[in-house]
Amino acid sequence: MILEQIQKENDIKKIDPKDYKLLAEEIRKFLIEKISENGGHLGSNLGTVELTMALHLVLDLPKDKIIWDVGHQSYTHKLLTGRRDGFDSLRKFGGMSGFPKRKESQCDAFDTGHSSTSLSAGLGLVKARDILHEDYKVVSVIGDGSLTGGMAYEALNNASRMGSNFMIVLNDNNMSIAENIGGISNYLNGIRTNEKYLGLKDSIYYGLKDGSKQSQKVVKGIQNVKNSIKQLVIPGMFFEDMGITYLGPVDGHDIRAMRKVFNEAKSVKNAVLIHVITQKGKGYEPARKHPSRFHGAEPFDIETGIPKKQKEQASYTDVFATVINKLAEKDDKIVAITAAMPDGTGLKRFSSRYPDRFFDVGIAEEHAVTFAAGLAAGGLKPVVAIYSSFLQRAYDQIVHDVCIQNLPVVFAIDRAGLVGSDGETHQGIFDLSYLSGIPNMHIMAPKNKWELSDMLKFAVRFDGPIAIRYPRGTACDLMKEYRAPIEYGKAELLQTGKDIAILAVGSMVETAHKVKELLEADGMNPTLVNARFVKPIDTEMIDRLMENHSVIVTMEENVLCGGFGEKVLTYIQDKNRKMQVIPIALPDAYIEHGNVDLLKKELGIDAETIAGRIKAEVTNTNTI
Repeated sequence: MILEQIQKENDIKKIDPKDYKLLAEEIRKFLIEKISENGGHLGSNLGTVELTMALHLVLDLPKDKIIWDVGHQSYTHKLLTGRRDGFDSLRKFGGMSGFPKRKESQCDAFDTGHSSTSLSAGLGLVKARDILHEDYKVVSVIGDGSLTGGMAYEALNNASRMGSNFMIVLNDNNMSIAENIGGISNYLNGIRTNEKYLGLKDSIYYGLKDGSKQSQKVVKGIQNVKNSIKQLVIPGMFFEDMGITYLGPVDGHDIRAMRKVFNEAKSVKNAVLIHVITQKGKGYEPARKHPSRFHGAEPFDIETGIPKKQKEQASYTDVFATVINKLAEKDDKIVAITAAMPDGTGLKRFSSRYPDRFFDVGIAEEHAVTFAAGLAAGGLKPVVAIYSSFLQRAYDQIVHDVCIQNLPVVFAIDRAGLVGSDGETHQGIFDLSYLSGIPNMHIMAPKNKWELSDMLKFAVRFDGPIAIRYPRGTACDLMKEYRAPIEYGKAELLQTGKDIAILAVGSMVETAHKVKELLEADGMNPTLVNARFVKPIDTEMIDRLMENHSVIVTMEENVLCGGFGEKVLTYIQDKNRKMQVIPIALPDAYIEHGNVDLLKKELGIDAETIAGRIKAEVTNTNTI
């Protein structure tokens, strides 16, 4: 087995070139087998096997630096740097991350996880190299999907005046998570398919390079007018017009061709972009045919590609998808916006039924929010569906373009709370904190699937900015009997007890229900309240609880700092009430990857740990 010869970085250079094709096949087989067991990002990794091999053949790691945009495609890089054994624990708690991590290997030059950051990071490394008079190559690998993000263009604008070697590899597979959209996608399609330019370069430039004096003169002439030819055949030549040398397109599955062009790029004295054409999911037919489904795959059957665990119950995303479609059927002013995630956010069906009212803006969260603000200012009712971790990229736009103008934009915040295997960059644990401090913003969180439906109906009628945050995974179908109408800023009293009051937010209401049962088994009878609103908090409910309870427990799946518990605690302190408050929240820390239930236990927000903490703290203070 050729792959077994790769024990550490640069071992690939010992492999006989005639075995490269076999090595690529073994890598794909290895990845398919491991991801079918543990889950992970499959399609993007299958598409970049040869690309990664070529980079490792022309670079000297860890001296040279590779920055992988987002990092979904870094699995082959991990294999070629001696981390094969780590795939048995891929994305598991305490195991190997699914993204590049500096703490994991010296060959990981920069931690990534969000889109469109690699060029800015690469520019920083280039400048650090030049200022410190060091000598190494910097390569940023960015996908065409990530080029829909505005930050990439900010970096390109600066890269154009770099004056020092900086290699940008554009991995062009015409896909991000969903199929790419927009002008840059159309532009790259034009380059891919322009046979005039490709044929001219292949048949004239390379065909004449036979060593004769006459041929050399012709070749030199073509080199001198190369940019003019590009301008004539491919109008605009966007990258070269910016001052960035453009090489390609090159077949991203031809190692020999990529090695040649990468070596050429190493000698360029400024920023150089190498346009590489790859096929997402290459080598595994189910992933090739269904790239969106195999972007982030759950464990699956290799023969069929079908997930091993079939979904039995509706998720919160499914509930959102159903309700938003019903609302849009009754109200033609409702429009929906997402940032390259129509499937993940549940808007795929909406896009089919209401194509004129659906907008996928690409991986451009900032634009999505300001675009929604414009739609609202024009009299429509925009619903922006974005994952919690990604929405924070548009914080300034939420503040300045939506909330200052008090525009009626609904934020459907999916994947709020712990999301599990993708780790620090994807945990949605900050949204209550970063949204709560914004004037005019209102925040809700549903306890179950019926309440999400009711909250969405409330939100589209609300005249101002409003957010609904809900977790990943199966929607809670407990407590159906508790369905009081949604009232602005009002909590919902679920069960009345004495001495201890539990005030829980969203997904933690289900946990609080279990905590109540555990405490009742020990002779305690706590009151249970569904907070519903995180901003504004229901101060009247808190006042009522303070009258006949000595302990208030707050529960939220958000960091403690700036969260719901701090708001309740501050309110009680401002009232000068001597009240014991036990805030249950996530630590103010970045939380690594792992199974969500395991993470909750490790972090102390599972029912058993919370019940034990309440009993211990209440007993120690002799409150009851």
